[in-house]
Amino acid sequence: MNPTLRDRIVLVTGGGSGIGRATAVEVAARGGLAAVLDRNTTGIDETVAQVRAAGGEALGLPADVAAEADVRGAVERTLQPLADVSLETFNRTLSINLAGTFLMVKYALPHLVRDDAGERTSIVTVASTAGLRGHGFGSGYTAAKGGVVSLTRLLAVQYGPHGVRANCICPGAVDTPMAAGAWDSEEAKARMRREIPLGVVAEAAEVASVAGFLLSPDAHHLTGQIIAVDGGSTAR
Repeated sequence: MNPTLRDRIVLVTGGGSGIGRATAVEVAARGGLAAVLDRNTTGIDETVAQVRAAGGEALGLPADVAAEADVRGAVERTLQPLADVSLETFNRTLSINLAGTFLMVKYALPHLVRDDAGERTSIVTVASTAGLRGHGFGSGYTAAKGGVVSLTRLLAVQYGPHGVRANCICPGAVDTPMAAGAWDSEEAKARMRREIPLGVVAEAAEVASVAGFLLSPDAHHLTGQIIAVDGGSTAR
């Protein structure tokens, strides 16, 4: 990583696609926080996902730059420390990242419970290293990922007697199509060597293989575990 924008916040208008998206990725690659502003909420989500998949930090800001109130609100949100985050924003982030996991588990559990000695069933949740280290941007996102970790442990304790295993994967940086080659530059490779003991980001298949193991009978006696698939970055 070229750290020229470390600890800087950059508000990127039109960040939902094209040059704006590329600029957001570049800002993150240089160590800055990309605040992605656009009217296209789907595009914003894609850009933020791309930045985070590459190990960067991004904040999505749906707004119309022709609307004064939208622009004012976007700037205010970009500069908010934790103490100034609105309850609405915090709750919306929790709803997406934590309540969504809760709802999936809630409605799957009745079909997973076993009261006999048959083969155990398995739940694998996906959080983030942000839930372990507190490095995710925003109080809501980091709290939500930490919540997924704790929820998984609770599931293991409450439903273990009913034949349900529950484990959580916490991916670090992952090279996905959304990353759009963000890890290919020499600067990015240097950053990997500095921050990841194995020296490379994960492939999606490497995260999936851990999920496959946890879901399989091979992990028959494994439950309540939080596994960071991060090349060793959380060990630092």
